Order: sequence, then C-alpha cells, then structure tokens
Amino acid sequence: MPDRHDTADLSGRTVLIAGATSTSGRAVARALLDAGARVVAVGSDEGRIEALEAELPGVVGERADLTDGDDVLELAMRVHARVGDVDGVVHLVGGWRGGGGIPGQTQEDYLVLERSFTALRYVSRAFWDDLIASTAGRIAIVSSTTVEHPTAGGANYTAVKAASESWMRSLAQGFAKSGSPAAAVTFRVQALAGLEAQLAASVVDLWNSDASALNGAVTTLAP
Repeated sequence: MPDRHDTADLSGRTVLIAGATSTSGRAVARALLDAGARVVAVGSDEGRIEALEAELPGVVGERADLTDGDDVLELAMRVHARVGDVDGVVHLVGGWRGGGGIPGQTQEDYLVLERSFTALRYVSRAFWDDLIASTAGRIAIVSSTTVEHPTAGGANYTAVKAASESWMRSLAQGFAKSGSPAAAVTFRVQALAGLEAQLAASVVDLWNSDASALNGAVTTLAP
C-alpha cells in the first residue's frame, strides 16, 4: 500500500463495520467518523451496539446475526433504507481458539471460528452491488500472519483465515473484471491487540489510494 502522509477526506462516504463493538471496531469507527464518514456499526449484541452509539455520536447502530443469510439480507435492506448505499465494508468478525496440536483441533472450535468466514461471505455478497457502484468501493478484513506460517496448534484458526483470504482474492478478481474502481484488501497481524490505532489509520487510508494499487493487496501490520 502506498505510503501516505495526508489524511483522507471521507465526507459523503458510508462505511459499514461488521463486528463493530470490539476494541478494534471502536477504533476504526472513531477514525472513520473523524475523517468525515458516516459509519454503520453492526454487531450481534443490542446492548453493546447501544453503548457504542452513546460512546460515538453519529454512529448508526444495527444488530444482526451475520452468520444467518436471511438476517444479512434484512440488514442490507435496513441499511439502504436508513443511509443508502455503502462505499465500504470493514469485516472485523473473528476470534481465536487453538492449542493441543492437531488432535486438539476440535470440530466445536472449528465451527466457532468458521463463523467469521461465513459472515464475510454473506456480507460481501449482500453489499457487492453497492461496492461495485461506488466511485471508491472498499472492503477489508483482518487476517493472520499464520497463513504463511501455520502451526499445528492453530490449524483450525489458520485454515479459516486462509479461506477468508482466498475469498478476498476472489472479490478482487471480480472487482477487476467489472471495471469498477473498487478494491478488496487484507490486513495481516500476528496479534491485533495494540495495533488498533494502526489498523484504524490504515482503513481510513484505503480511500487515499487508487483501487489499482489496493485491489488484492495483502499488508502486514506490525508494532
């Protein structure tokens, strides 16, 4: 991603954050608001969404189960009715379960982790037309450096992250094929804790760079 020193002006842009009530979600929401964007914050817990709306005035909160396809379609309809089309999707749905080597990679843990990939598939499909139609559509996820350096104890987790990265590459190819100035970007981290501010700044900067330079990019964030 190109090195930038000026701050993007996101006035007139609408960005949806999936998994917005996490520490990273709040940081990204604040940075987007400060850059002038309208922010739609999506989470599964109504109380936490309401708390986020109180913490960050201007945030448009929405509760949805992003692993339920019908719920995501209903979310998209509500978002379109409330704020119109979106220009960006930041997917922060995730979590960690691991340990125990290969024998310890339980099906229960896998199904919990896989929810993030399911949510990415549903959300990116539901807002695909928005991103294609935008003059600067952007979608971003946070993945893991373990995709390149997998371990036995994190096999379930890394498999899900690898699938998510593959999906993002498919989105990137779709954007390129359509001729749209949209971009799909993957951020990799070893651990997200402590990098929330860097992630937030990097998300805002997505609208400071040309789609041709961003689409399909994988950027590692590090302390």
